[in-house]
Amino acid sequence: MLSIDKYAYSSKLAGIDPMQKLFFTFITLGVCLWANDWVISLLVIFIAVGAAVIKGGIPIRIFAKMLLIPMVFLVIGVLSIAINASSSAEFFLISVQVAGTAIGITSSGAINAFNLFIKAIGSVSCLYFLSLTTPITDLLDAMRRLKVPRLFTELMGLIYRFIFVLLERSGTMFTAQSSRLGYSTLSTGYRSLAALASTLFIDAYRRSDELYTSLEARGYEGELRVLPRSYNKSRAGYICTAVLNILLICTALALRHL
Repeated sequence: MLSIDKYAYSSKLAGIDPMQKLFFTFITLGVCLWANDWVISLLVIFIAVGAAVIKGGIPIRIFAKMLLIPMVFLVIGVLSIAINASSSAEFFLISVQVAGTAIGITSSGAINAFNLFIKAIGSVSCLYFLSLTTPITDLLDAMRRLKVPRLFTELMGLIYRFIFVLLERSGTMFTAQSSRLGYSTLSTGYRSLAALASTLFIDAYRRSDELYTSLEARGYEGELRVLPRSYNKSRAGYICTAVLNILLICTALALRHL
């Protein structure tokens, strides 16, 4: 079981109706993107993290560790916005001369980069809240209730189940290659990685064909029917989400008029 899946099943919010969590996630995410203000984005981060940690019982270090993953890519992306080039260095806060051209960071570029960075982290925090508090089976059930096309939900469920199969298989193959010094040098590492990828692809194709054959033998007609869970349903979750986001919208409008 993936660690994120383990926390989703053990979360205190796992028994809550997934429709409520979907409503909170995407409404708050939409407000974060619409506001386009670093203050609102920071508030969204605190709300999403607080809901997952305090209400959901997710360890704060796990949430922080997961946020480090997109931060690596975001830093690279925002640097391209913050850094500019010009023939004159008077507009830069910090600059260096390269072949007669000034390359540095302007105040507007730094503000835009910071705003984009915080907004992206706020959006990711909302999605992490959903991932860490909602098991995949509940999410698929919510998608069926929302009338999402059956083909999409079935493919999503099957692909998710195959993740564990491929992880286990790739781990076994990697251990076998490492025990034979398959990654002792850079060149042998490339060859071993190519062999692992090709073998894993063939094995995944074979396993998927066997799975489809076994499903057809059990009367599969394009849908995996499972009994839905009983959830704790309450209007309080929808009301709290609506009030919270109305306050965020009012705050964003007030900040625009300052």
